Amino acid sequence: MAANKVLIVEDEQPIREMIAFHLSRAGFETLEAADSRSARELLADERPDLALIDWMLPDTSGLELTRMLKRDKDYEDLAIIMLTARAEERDKISGLDGGADDYITKPFSPRELVARIQAVLRRGTTSGDEKITAGVLDLDVAGHRVLSAGEDIKLGPTEYRLLHFLMTHQDRVYSRTQLLDRVWGANVYVEERTVDVHVRRLRKALAGEGADGYIQTVRGAGYRFSTRSA
Repeated sequence: MAANKVLIVEDEQPIREMIAFHLSRAGFETLEAADSRSARELLADERPDLALIDWMLPDTSGLELTRMLKRDKDYEDLAIIMLTARAEERDKISGLDGGADDYITKPFSPRELVARIQAVLRRGTTSGDEKITAGVLDLDVAGHRVLSAGEDIKLGPTEYRLLHFLMTHQDRVYSRTQLLDRVWGANVYVEERTVDVHVRRLRKALAGEGADGYIQTVRGAGYRFSTRSA
């Protein structure tokens, strides 16, 4: 089985080399870039499974690079973890709203970083060959596709995983904590507010045919998927 490939976009060489060393020891193949321009040049020739992007880069910010990649059809499915010294909640939410799948603050331990990468990569994979239909939505697990009224819907890996879980557990309410455990995985250090960000992204992606209404907020309890009116 081929090793997962991780692109490290970090302008501080010692940190970049430290990350590459520990990821290589954990069995990952690594690519390195010191700024946004170098990252884009690498991406023109390489197809990493995940990108670690530092928020503060010398040219375009890591947040802007993340947004640019998520707007590009060639990279919209690329899993992204942002690295930053910013620890305030509003900064974390900005990073997630910008398209990142996760966010890790400096300083971090190599073991935590590897665990977070593995968790994000797991979110992008599902097993089985079934097709799930609910209302106007069709989720093709084998083809890793979501269609709304026959039209392809583009989802990031976390939104896909979230939708897959909710569609296979229809009409049941799940708290944010339960969704973190079931979708993000146990022992993954992600804040509950992260769930709200990804639910908002998922609703936006499904809005074309009105399927955004399938993701329902149950006040004081959490979220559920239902094709029936709330």
